[in-house]
Amino acid sequence: MTTTLLRTADELHARVREGRRAVVMTMGALHEGHATLIRAAREIAGHGGEVVVTVFVNPLQFGAGEDLDRYPRTLDADLKVAEQAGADIVFAPSVDEVYPGGEPQVRITAGPMGERLEGASRPGHFDGMLTVVGKLLHLTRPDVALYGQKDAQQLALIRRMVRDLNFGVEIVGVPTVREADGLALSSRNRYLSAAERRTALALSQALFAGRDRHAAQEALRARAREVPATRARAEALSALGESRAAADAAAVAKATPGAAAVRAAARQVLDEAARMDPPLALDYLALVDPSDFTEIDDDFTGEAVLAVAARVGATRLIDNLPLAFGTDETPGTREAHSASGLDSAPASTATHETPGAAS
Repeated sequence: MTTTLLRTADELHARVREGRRAVVMTMGALHEGHATLIRAAREIAGHGGEVVVTVFVNPLQFGAGEDLDRYPRTLDADLKVAEQAGADIVFAPSVDEVYPGGEPQVRITAGPMGERLEGASRPGHFDGMLTVVGKLLHLTRPDVALYGQKDAQQLALIRRMVRDLNFGVEIVGVPTVREADGLALSSRNRYLSAAERRTALALSQALFAGRDRHAAQEALRARAREVPATRARAEALSALGESRAAADAAAVAKATPGAAAVRAAARQVLDEAARMDPPLALDYLALVDPSDFTEIDDDFTGEAVLAVAARVGATRLIDNLPLAFGTDETPGTREAHSASGLDSAPASTATHETPGAAS
């Protein structure tokens, strides 16, 4: 397969379409995370469909002092990655093609969710992201668009925009791709020195610590539910020590709220990283409801997202993991039912930088 490079929407619209068109939006500097997204798009589109990869560094989503000028531009290498992963087209428009006449006066506003976490740290970022995603959806006219779960808040906002504004496109979330040591793949990882990269590992390690504490907590709660229902049964089991184990589990589960324990476990890792050389400068650690990205309470039941953002040297990084509280449903089950699963595996799962996710 030879991947075609197109620069204008007219060129793209002139193509004869057969089957479904799947779009992967990126800001270039493609890596294995992007390749995973492209392969997923290829599978969804099928052999008779078409996979379009957009490469566009969106100026609207970079705030004052951010790295627009130094953001990597590697189009020749991107074409090779896209081709190897199965893309039919790389659509790499100019700024003038996307924003004819200059910056748009009418933009999409992210609303309250866009002012939290990443939005609070980067004012206006999500407005710029949604505006360009909306424009690229119109320009590429896909049946389905795929985005990385590493940018969980971005993905949630895109889904909300598509639903609220009646975009006729299916949105699919693809799990985060990690290196063998757990670091989430990102185009910004190339900015890290060897020492900075060692410190940066604290982001994923904090998430895994929170996940492990959560798993232990849920196991204790499950064990507590197995406390014998009758006195006779309890007395019979006491000789084996089972009732005592169940009682201990019940006491621990009751004494330590799940959300608080998860936050504490993750915070401990980040606090230690703050004392490393070079240090990690935490932006936020949050355990949120993915429907609106507000912090969950200790009695929360359902799916949640444990998210972290920090700076190491001059590089800002983000990461997250999905968790499920007080439910037999595994994280992502509900999302998988809508073709957009979440995954928390440390080394086998896609992150990418879309227009809207320069992280």
